[in-house]
Amino acid sequence: MTASVQKPHSHGAVVPESSRAEWFTSYDVNAFEVPTGREEIWRFTPMKRLAGLHTGTAATGSAVIEVDTPAEVTHETVGRDDARLGAGGVPADRIAAQAYSSFTEATVLTVTKEAVASAPVSVTITGPGAGQVAYGHLQIRAEQFAEATVVLDHRGSGVYADNVEFVLADGAKLAVVSIQDWADDAVHVSAHHAQIGRDAVFKHTVVTLGGDVVRVSPTAKFADKGAEVDLSGVYFADAGQHFEHRTFVDHNQENCTSNVTYKGALQGEGAHTVWIGDVLIRAVAEGTQTYELNRNLLLTDGCRADSVPNLEIETGEIVSAGHASATGRFDDEQLFYLQARGIPEGQARRLVVRGFFHELIHKIAVPEVRERLEAAIEAELEAVGA
Repeated sequence: MTASVQKPHSHGAVVPESSRAEWFTSYDVNAFEVPTGREEIWRFTPMKRLAGLHTGTAATGSAVIEVDTPAEVTHETVGRDDARLGAGGVPADRIAAQAYSSFTEATVLTVTKEAVASAPVSVTITGPGAGQVAYGHLQIRAEQFAEATVVLDHRGSGVYADNVEFVLADGAKLAVVSIQDWADDAVHVSAHHAQIGRDAVFKHTVVTLGGDVVRVSPTAKFADKGAEVDLSGVYFADAGQHFEHRTFVDHNQENCTSNVTYKGALQGEGAHTVWIGDVLIRAVAEGTQTYELNRNLLLTDGCRADSVPNLEIETGEIVSAGHASATGRFDDEQLFYLQARGIPEGQARRLVVRGFFHELIHKIAVPEVRERLEAAIEAELEAVGA
């Protein structure tokens, strides 16, 4: 595939002249130019804080991958030549290609055909350490009619870039929770690629709480008709943190359904979040149902949330399609209602934030993860004195 023609955008960035359907992809890092930050896909990202991931920084360390699986799930460590790698998707930016070109071995988890995992799969990724750079690759496969829940838990320090693949066969059901709970100095750039088979169901939740710069880009594509995708995210950014989430749902098959819902809270000087939501409905994707939503709650002055929903439709033969985005402060009417009933202001603010996140937190199927997220949000609110 060759790169598309580019032209200057109205805000000074450089964007592809073609639609998202024609975005350039490649496993080869040298096929991508070094980004400057003026490109549309990089214009929100603080390039100087990426520790050189976009310019080709070599690995100086390695992340530690710990896996705990029930009997129904197999665990392998494989080399770069394993034929299964790449089945989930192809990198669409230079850092993802750099990560694909740089890993030495990959972790492959497989949920066997028609098996229902008796417990959640736990994958803990610990960063390479302060000042170290590492690249990784993970693939999770759900064979025909298999069912499983997988928790990816990112923690520790360092700079880490990776690709994560999810390959769902026909009729499979896979729920994933990816937690970014890094130390304050960590930089993490991750591309998630999902390939979803006929009548399969894929639920993907991103929880971003820690790190200096975190950028997660989930992409979902359909291998056959009748599949369902649910992409959701919860994030809470403190002073100086940059959290960026870029979702892309490629409706390229008939009668598929997608729902995207991301919610974030921000507090402190320089806290910055970015959500870019792309949905493409191709001409062949008749019978599509899709909706995407992003909401951001600004808890203090000095923080910024960028939210850009994009919906591209190439056929009129769809069931429904829509998107919405909202960013704002506390609802004064909600606070007044609670305070009028004798609830102190600080407690009232906590109740509003809990209610804001409640819908997404309770979609997470793992109780331990729900409790951990609720505790983390409470700790964030106590830190700011809400």
